[in-house]
Amino acid sequence: MATSSAKPTPLLKDELDIVIPTIRNLDFLEMWRPFFEKYHLIIVQDGDPSKTIRVPDGFDYELYNRNDINRILGPKASCISFKDSACRCFGYLVSKKKYIFTIDDDCFVAKDPSGKDINALEQHIKNLLTPSTPHFFNTLYDPYREGADFVRGYPFSLRGGAPTAVSHGLWLNIPDYDAPTQLVKPLERNTRYVDAVMTVPKGTLFPMCGMNLAFDRELIGPAMYFGLMGDGQPIGRYDDMWAGWCMKVICDHLGLGVKTGLPYIWHSKASNPFVNLKKEYNGIFWQEKAIPFFQSVVLPKDCTTVQKCYLALADQVKTKLGEVDPYFIKLADAMVTWIEAWDEVNSPGGKPAAKTPNGTS
Repeated sequence: MATSSAKPTPLLKDELDIVIPTIRNLDFLEMWRPFFEKYHLIIVQDGDPSKTIRVPDGFDYELYNRNDINRILGPKASCISFKDSACRCFGYLVSKKKYIFTIDDDCFVAKDPSGKDINALEQHIKNLLTPSTPHFFNTLYDPYREGADFVRGYPFSLRGGAPTAVSHGLWLNIPDYDAPTQLVKPLERNTRYVDAVMTVPKGTLFPMCGMNLAFDRELIGPAMYFGLMGDGQPIGRYDDMWAGWCMKVICDHLGLGVKTGLPYIWHSKASNPFVNLKKEYNGIFWQEKAIPFFQSVVLPKDCTTVQKCYLALADQVKTKLGEVDPYFIKLADAMVTWIEAWDEVNSPGGKPAAKTPNGTS
């Protein structure tokens, strides 16, 4: 049974990297300094590699631009998106840590209803270090939280839970809307703080947002590929959702859990809905085919690792979604390239030399 505990949450400062994709100076880190300064940052610079990005003093970081990605991955760099926040997954690839937290550069520290600053990273760590309950829904949501437990009727055989692979956080202020919803609700803001964490049930997909997200890299890292989006591609702004659909199918197959809810961040800037519509246009149509595909996909029983699952999924993407549009054939090939790059970079002796311009180490 779950037990309440007031033990402090481990910092995991030597076991967690913070990955940030950006095209601009990272002044937003000043607000996060009390929570991030002890951690190592991996910054993936999108766009023009000749542009110099300023990082506030005192942070320990590596900064990679497109030239670095090409140098490290060679021909396999083709699987890393350009001019799209999907480039963040390069940070997942080169990390040496067990856990990843990723955040966008327009996200700030939110306050809880009492006015206290929310330490989003601490809550993500709590989520990842406690089990999930994907096989049977607990009506008090996360039974492992302090002050909660399993309710009457919850099977004792399932109370051990499943390892948590992903912690999906939410946002106050600017909601994560698609372009059509942005256009019809331009002034809508999310002011509702729901003090809850829950497990996404097995067999259920959800729209994963990459702006406030943490995961266990050792459990699910190879499945956290944010697709082939942005410059030169017929689609954008579906990178995190694509990763979420792939990841969830694989978590369900491998018996892993996904939590959503707390923590909240403050999303400060709404992107242009007309620009977004141009990026999302194809995706709005394609998702009506892609989601039923992911809802019905079955992975072979002999797929016992994330890499094997992902390659089997890529094969089905090519076969079944390739009929929807040739883009999915290209995406499936990129999925295979991603796994090849992951295995190459993460093989013994395969790690690239860290690049730490102006960092503290």
